[in-house]
This record gives sequence, structure tokens and C-alpha cells, in this order.
Amino acid sequence: MAETEKITINMNAVDLGKIDLMVQEGAYSNRTDFIRTAIRSQLEKHNFEIQQSITRNSFVIGVLTYDQDDLEQKKAKGEKVKIRVLGLLHLASDISPNLAREVIESIQVRGIFQASDKVKTALLDRTK
Repeated sequence: MAETEKITINMNAVDLGKIDLMVQEGAYSNRTDFIRTAIRSQLEKHNFEIQQSITRNSFVIGVLTYDQDDLEQKKAKGEKVKIRVLGLLHLASDISPNLAREVIESIQVRGIFQASDKVKTALLDRTK
């Protein structure tokens, strides 16, 4: 399965009871199954708006990974990187905070951002 991240939601007792009733009736295997299905349904319902925003903001969709060699090549060419990802951004553990600051101009992640704590801290002012 693709990379996932745990989220927490608060619900009122009546809505939660309705979900439990749907699970009890066999419509869903558990609460998580119901909630995932509801989220996917809403994302599909708003697919047009999502696609417009992806296009307008030039997002990369899926998984984007950079390692030290990738950033060193950009640095050697004098290039700065503007990263926009819908999905997962992974900055490898071999990237130093200084190299990240030298090469990465901005980061916008809608999903999961994986990097060392030091790199995340170094890029904090560049993260939207």
C-alpha cells in the first residue's frame, strides 16, 4: 500500500453512533473503512476543483524524492528549486541543512513531507 499518515478527527456522539450502526449492519467492516470511503467520495465529488488547483499551482502528483546528489547537481548549475507536491515529498537523510537552504527556494506539500528534523527546521521559512 502507498505511504499513509495517521490523522485524528473529533466527531459528535450522534454521528459516531450512525457510523457504528452502519458497521453493525455490515455496510462497512469498521469505522476506518467508513471514514476512508466517505473521504474518497468527497474527493471524487470535488475532482474538478482539485484538478484545476493542481494545474494552477503546478503540483507534482505522487512521490517526489531528492537526495544529496540531486541537490548538488542543481547547485553546480546555479539552479534553485521550487517544490510543489501533492502526495509525498522525501528529502533523503544525506542532505545537509546548508545544502537544502542553498538549493531549495520554496516547498509546498499537500500530503506528507519527510526529511530530517534539522532539514525541516532549516527550511521552515520556505515551507508553505
